[in-house]
Amino acid sequence: MSSSDQPEKVDRGNKEEKDDKEEGGGFLGKVKGFIQDIGEKIDDAIGFGKPTADVTEIHFPCFNLDKADIVVDVLIKNPNPVPIPLIDINYLIESDGRKLLSGLIPDAGTIPAHGEETVKIPLTLIYDDIKSTYSDIEPGSIIPYRIKADLIVDVPVLGRLTLPLEKTGEIPVPYKPDVDLDRIKFESFSFEETVALLHVKIENLNDFDLGLNSLDCEIWLCDVSIGCAELGKSATIAKKGISYVDIPITFRPKDFGSALWDMIRGKGTGYTLKGNVHVDTPFGAMKLPISKEGGTTKLKKKKEDGGDDDDEDDEE
Repeated sequence: MSSSDQPEKVDRGNKEEKDDKEEGGGFLGKVKGFIQDIGEKIDDAIGFGKPTADVTEIHFPCFNLDKADIVVDVLIKNPNPVPIPLIDINYLIESDGRKLLSGLIPDAGTIPAHGEETVKIPLTLIYDDIKSTYSDIEPGSIIPYRIKADLIVDVPVLGRLTLPLEKTGEIPVPYKPDVDLDRIKFESFSFEETVALLHVKIENLNDFDLGLNSLDCEIWLCDVSIGCAELGKSATIAKKGISYVDIPITFRPKDFGSALWDMIRGKGTGYTLKGNVHVDTPFGAMKLPISKEGGTTKLKKKKEDGGDDDDEDDEE
C-alpha cells in the first residue's frame, strides 16, 4: 500500500482547542461577553434589595389620668428603583412579659423609590384597662415597656418581607396630687371685699417629680363659692414629696351669712377645692386634676387687723 493510500490522521484535541479559541476570541465570544456585561449593568441598575427600618423617636403627646398617647417614629429606607407599599403594621406593647396592648394598622403608606419615609405609629394605653387586668400596677408608679412591631412590605421580585422592630423604655401611671387648704390668711379684710392668700398644701403621690407651672381652682367656703384663683408661680414637688403654695384670692365675706362669725372667731370652716395643676414631668407635660371635699380650714388675720399672724411657715 502506498503512502498516498494511508488514512489521514486527525488530532481532535488540537481541533477542539482551536475551536474554543475561535469561539472565545471570535464573534460568538464577543456576543456572549456583551450580553453578560449588559446583564450585570441591568442588575446593578435595577437590582432589588431588602428595605431597612429603625425607630428614631418615641413621643408622648398626651398624658392624663385616663390614658397615655404614644407615637413611635419609624424611618424606613427603600433601596429599590420602584415605590414599595407598606401593607400592614402589627404591634405589641408589653410590660415584664405581660401584654398591655396589641393591634394591626393596615395600608400604612408607600415608601418612595430610592428614598426614605418616616412612618408614625400611634398607640393609646388606657390606664383603667391596665389596672383592671394587672392589679399589682399601682397609680403613681413607673412601669417598664417593650414595643414590638412587624412592618410588612411588598418588594418586586423578593415578594413580601417582614421588618421587625423593638424598643424599650419606661412609662408612668400617673396619680392626681393630694391637696389641702391649710389656712386662709387675710391680706386686707372688710365685709365688702377681702384679699386673702390661700395657703395650699400639695402632696405628690407619684414616683416621679412634678414641675408645677400653674394652678387654677375654685374654692367653696361654707358651701358658698368665693370664686376662682390662679397661680402662675413655678415650683418643684419631689416624688412622694410635699410643697406649699400661696394663692391670692379676693372675696366678699358678707356673702357667707351667719357662718361668717364662726370664720371670724377662728373656728374651723368647711371648704371644697376643685381645679387643675399643669406640671412638667420626665415624660412630658401633664394636666392633672386636684380636688378636696369636706375639708376644714382656718381663717387668720394679719396682726395689724387684730389677728394672730404666726405664719407657722416651718412646714414650708
